[in-house]
Amino acid sequence: MPMTITEKILAEHAGLDSVSPGDLIQVKVDMALANDITAPLAIRVFNEIGGGSVFDRHRVALVADHFVPNKDIPSAEQVKFVREFARSHNITHYYEGGDVGIEHVLLPEKGLVLPGQVVIGADSHTCTYGALGAFSTGVGSTDLGVIMATGETWLKVPPTIRVNVEGKLAPFVGGKDVILCLISMIGVEGALYSALEFGGGTICNMPMYQRLTMTNMAVEAGGKNGIIEPDDVTRAFVSERVPGDGVDPVFLETDRDAEYEKVINIDAGSLEPQVAFPHSPANARNLSDCGKVALDQVFIGSCTNGALEDLRDAASVLRGRRAASGLRLIIIPGSPRVYREAVREGIVETFLDAGAVIGPPCCGPCLGGHMGILASGERALATTNRNFIGRMGHPESEVYLCNPHVAAASAVLGRIGGPGDL
Repeated sequence: MPMTITEKILAEHAGLDSVSPGDLIQVKVDMALANDITAPLAIRVFNEIGGGSVFDRHRVALVADHFVPNKDIPSAEQVKFVREFARSHNITHYYEGGDVGIEHVLLPEKGLVLPGQVVIGADSHTCTYGALGAFSTGVGSTDLGVIMATGETWLKVPPTIRVNVEGKLAPFVGGKDVILCLISMIGVEGALYSALEFGGGTICNMPMYQRLTMTNMAVEAGGKNGIIEPDDVTRAFVSERVPGDGVDPVFLETDRDAEYEKVINIDAGSLEPQVAFPHSPANARNLSDCGKVALDQVFIGSCTNGALEDLRDAASVLRGRRAASGLRLIIIPGSPRVYREAVREGIVETFLDAGAVIGPPCCGPCLGGHMGILASGERALATTNRNFIGRMGHPESEVYLCNPHVAAASAVLGRIGGPGDL
């Protein structure tokens, strides 16, 4: 029976020869993930059901990345609770302090998620790992508590929507623009409980960091998961990061005659940088149609655009320039490794010369956590993935979404604009 890559991964992990959209299946989980916000509830559920030992201490990752360094007493208590659980169960992959990074930057970087795996996280942007050819999706903390005990979960097999992206991307246009364009086309429920499978010539020529951005935001269209078939780019990325624990990647691809729920075509050659206006990622428009929107803050970072290459993109625009007077420029590397390399390459110095505030690797202001909260009436342009009402602070603030090139140029201009405006 012909299957898509999503169906093949799920069938293998369910011990079945084949699966079809709508099937309810029980699957084995290769990696279970939670952070300092979602882990405490998962741990309480784990304890309530008498979990005993976690199903595999090497296949549970706990990452304290949202409210760190701890912003207040409640967040400190949360991290303490998770830390004590990790110690008592001898969890191999527990990260906080100087070891912590944004979970969805950290795990691929460390080779903890591989092609062909099933990765379940108590965070909606767990779908990021589909860029590596894995099935990855977010669940509630209650479900994750059970997964930590059993190593299994049940899923309904999603139908697959194929997104063909063809054409050469223009300068300063990347994966962030492609995914914002798609979401504007189909809406935030356009792929509800579906697998978004990205392919085509543009994707084949796209570097991994931009692929990760695209699958990260599959959930913003309602997707159950986003996924890209592994290729030479995937193999090169994975070969540098396989942890050497005897777990090998499994490179799968969609059967040529597999059935899709629908096929969407995007002409990437005609695409210009996209900016999502408040209060939805689906409210994207061309940069040339944005007008002169004045800004109070620009944030570059997050699990969507916090990779080293994202920082390089921003630095290429900021080099020799300064942020506009009265504008706050906040930049947060996605992991300690990203931070270290950014220092070594002179990127951090470029940011400091531009007047930026450099934060420690964490989620920061993305979720309205800390280190960049917006006041009433303020406007921020961010390389994050969501711009709902109150997402980064006061409900009467506004958040606009874009790629790192546009964010950097806008920081200099003091308004939304692109590198061509400088």
